[in-house]
Amino acid sequence: MPLNAPEQPRWTVGEVAALTGVSVRLLHHYDAIGLLRPAERSDGNYRLYTPDDLTRLRRVLTWRALGVPLAQVAGVLDAPPDLERETLHAHAACLRDDLRRTRHTLRQVQARLDALNGRAEESSMNNEDIRAAFDGFDPAPYEEEVKERWGDSDAYRQSAARTARYTRADWERIRAEMDGLTADYVALMAAGVPATDPRAQGVAARHRAHISGAYYEASPAMMRGLAQMWVTDDRFRSSIDRARPGLADYQSRAVTAWADAQDHLS
Repeated sequence: MPLNAPEQPRWTVGEVAALTGVSVRLLHHYDAIGLLRPAERSDGNYRLYTPDDLTRLRRVLTWRALGVPLAQVAGVLDAPPDLERETLHAHAACLRDDLRRTRHTLRQVQARLDALNGRAEESSMNNEDIRAAFDGFDPAPYEEEVKERWGDSDAYRQSAARTARYTRADWERIRAEMDGLTADYVALMAAGVPATDPRAQGVAARHRAHISGAYYEASPAMMRGLAQMWVTDDRFRSSIDRARPGLADYQSRAVTAWADAQDHLS
C-alpha cells in the first residue's frame, strides 16, 4: 500500500448484514462453503470484510437472482472475465426479452379489459392482421405443403379449428411466446450450453407445450418429426436461423433429445 494511503474500510459480519440485508446466517454459510470467505480476521478471530469481499457478495447475489444454482456460482465467479461477460450478455438478452413479453402481455390484458368494458371490440383476424402480428412472416407458402403432409390428420384438423377462431390478440400472444422460446434457445447457445443439457431440455418441453396449447396436441413422436423438418427443409432452416446462425440445428437437437427422453419414461 502506498505511503499515507487511506486505510481500506473493514466491516464485521453484523455490519455487512445490516448494510446489505443478507443474513448473518447466510454469510456464515457462504464462508463455510468457500463461496465468500472474508479476507481478514480481527485479533479476536472475528470476520472482517473488505470492499473486494462486498463486491464479490454483490456478484454472488446477482448470479443467484438469475437462477444460477449455488453450487455453480463459484465456478461462474472464478471463470475468465470474457466467459462471465458473454454469459451475462446472454442473461441480459433473456431479461430484455422477458421485459418485452411482460409489456406485451400487459397490453393484451388491457386490450381485453377495454373489450369487456365496451371501449374496444375484438374481431377475427384477416390475412393482413396475421402478417402484422407475425412481423412479415407469411405462412401462405407453407400452407399447401402442410395440407399435403398433414391434411388428413387429426392434428391438422385440430390446428385449423383452433386458428380459425384466433383474434389479433391471440396471434400476438402466440408470437410473443415463440419469440420468448427463440430468445431462450439463443441465450443457451451463446452461453455454450449443450442441446442435451437439462436447461435446453426445459426449453424444449416448453416448446412442445407452446405447440400443444396453440395448435394441436403434439406427441413426442410428432415433436421429433418437427425437429427433423426444421433442419431438412431449407425454408424452415433459413427462417429459424434468422435469429442466430445454427439455431435450427441446436433447436432440433434439443427437441429430439427431449422426445427421446420421453420415450424412455414411457
